Amino acid sequence: MRLPAFMQSRRARLAAVAAIVAVPAVALPIVFSSRDGGLPGTSADSAYAFPATPDHIPDTPVRVNQVGYLPDGPKRATVISDSAQPLPWQLKDNAGKVVASGESEPRGMDASSGQQTHVVDFSSYRGTGHTYTLEVDGKASLPFDLDPKAYRQLSIDALSFYYPQRSGIAIDDAIAPGYGRKAGHTADTPGAGDTKVPCQPGTGCNYTLDVTGGWYDAGDQGKYVVNGGISVAQLMSSYERSPKAAEARGLRLPEHGGKTPDVLAEARWELDFLTKMQVPAGEPLAGMAHHKVTDAAWTGLPTDPAADTQQRQLHAPSTAATLNLAAAAAQGARVFEPYDKDYSKKLLKVAETAYAAAKAHPMMYAPDSDSTGGGAYGDSDVSDEFYWAAAELYITTGQKAYATAVTSSPMHKSDVFAAPFDWRATAALGRLDLATVDNKLADRDRVRQSVVDGADRYLKTMDGQAYGQPYAPAAGYDWASNSQILNNLAVVGTAFDLTGKAKYRDGVLSGLDYILGRNALNQSYVTGYGEKASKNQHSRWYAHQLDPKLPNPPRGTLAGGPNSQLQDEVASAALKGCKPQLCYMDDIQSWSTNELTINWNASLAWVSTFAADQT
Repeated sequence: MRLPAFMQSRRARLAAVAAIVAVPAVALPIVFSSRDGGLPGTSADSAYAFPATPDHIPDTPVRVNQVGYLPDGPKRATVISDSAQPLPWQLKDNAGKVVASGESEPRGMDASSGQQTHVVDFSSYRGTGHTYTLEVDGKASLPFDLDPKAYRQLSIDALSFYYPQRSGIAIDDAIAPGYGRKAGHTADTPGAGDTKVPCQPGTGCNYTLDVTGGWYDAGDQGKYVVNGGISVAQLMSSYERSPKAAEARGLRLPEHGGKTPDVLAEARWELDFLTKMQVPAGEPLAGMAHHKVTDAAWTGLPTDPAADTQQRQLHAPSTAATLNLAAAAAQGARVFEPYDKDYSKKLLKVAETAYAAAKAHPMMYAPDSDSTGGGAYGDSDVSDEFYWAAAELYITTGQKAYATAVTSSPMHKSDVFAAPFDWRATAALGRLDLATVDNKLADRDRVRQSVVDGADRYLKTMDGQAYGQPYAPAAGYDWASNSQILNNLAVVGTAFDLTGKAKYRDGVLSGLDYILGRNALNQSYVTGYGEKASKNQHSRWYAHQLDPKLPNPPRGTLAGGPNSQLQDEVASAALKGCKPQLCYMDDIQSWSTNELTINWNASLAWVSTFAADQT
């Protein structure tokens, strides 16, 4: 069995850092499971569970992508220095040999961090290997690889994140080593779990629904249609942008080896749940979708889903949830058509029923105040969801009524890329699919150009940032800033798919550097990736920080990232007055900066699969 490149060099990486900064290297246990060609470890390349990492990583002013760079891609680093003059730099291989050298570019004060910065560009070096370091003015970076497959494993882990998040099924430790657990919220769990869930008091319905399955949304046991919609859509979009690559990408899930590509098998787990949230025929709001299913009250940390004793509740249907269901089911109908025609037909019927119900009830808004036992996910503007749902239905069916709904929407000619898209702002999802998935929309050329224009603006933003991120909000960093950065990169990646221009490909790769360590905190925000990586994300069952018997989040889990609002008590006490990039702490209690969620990992999955495909 051959270790993946990232792990081949991990001990060597730490040894290199130790030699440079005079700290001892740390031996790391590695746990393997298979990913290719079936599940037990028969493949040449293997996936692995979250490895132990040293508690203290030496800091360095030289900030790099701690995972690695593609040999033929952009390679930049950011250096913290007060010097107004260029600084000498050397790129060294794992034997300490200097393979490239030059001088840095002084960039001055970076507003997002309050740091004086320089940028080093070593893109001209095209060599390959492991455990390179970049030394600037005598100070060394953490080690990194130059490898054409640098992002292959990351793309697999970002997508395999979803299997341990599943509700209603026991997680098999043989498939997800270290993450096995009993099924949560099934008939034999407290209160019959999600098998017979009543409506929340005051909602006016008198039925129960079986809403088993789906993914737990974040660090809690709630399941939300609005967040599930964008999450499963981005997974399906990662398939649609490159079906052959998706078919070849094996994930850690029980359906591996079936006729359906693994990413779609995982998407189906969520789609099945979303359809169960639809109000049954014969009821006053038939066809609408319940906004969410949550506990009646918040549970503490840690809480195993199988041990959750809270009564589950269906929250009132909402127009936003119903349109999320319509959009996701319509997209699902076309991606599953080659693999399961009956399932495709079922999804299309669900989608059309939901869209008609939303048109009949266009102003059933979910309130921001409904946050007991789960997140509110309130939304009082659903024009974007109407646009997204109409777009997906038009692409799937080609029907004129849906085309008219698209072109008559105020979203159709608005700048949907003026701000990052997310669960509350979904028009960009429709725009991206209209641009890339075959359809006969009359003004499709204009639609495609709008994506390219949006990408150009993000590239311009990147050029103005010392750390190269496509993100510069005027009022500080938002909740889930990392996901917003990644969604902006998805727009840039789509522009590459539309034009083939290298500047867009390079923009995605360079922007990903920020997520993987080239940032003001020298922090990789993806668990298990990089020498200094987030590992204590807010979660009720990945709670190793609170209980050593429990695991950290699995490899490939994205942390929410810097958040200037600091809504939780732990972060607000520790980080008051922080510059935007510095408003983050890797603490399980910091839910406003360090939570994990299915939609944030979906943005990582899209971008990492894009990056992996560039080889």
